[in-house]
Amino acid sequence: MKWTDSREIAIALADTHPDVDPKSVRFTDLMHWVMALPGFDDVEGHCGEKILEAIQLNWMDEAD
Repeated sequence: MKWTDSREIAIALADTHPDVDPKSVRFTDLMHWVMALPGFDDVEGHCGEKILEAIQLNWMDEAD
């Protein structure tokens, strides 16, 4: 997975952190959680606020 795979990342986060409300996650934590996902293979420098927002929005959709 790369940072641009926001839907796939969101699904993995929902599976990994099922009891977490995605709206309450700080972007710094979100970035670390994404980088810790199995199969994630990208560098921190490719991540930005817009990417984290997209991941968070997709995660919120998955949580609903």
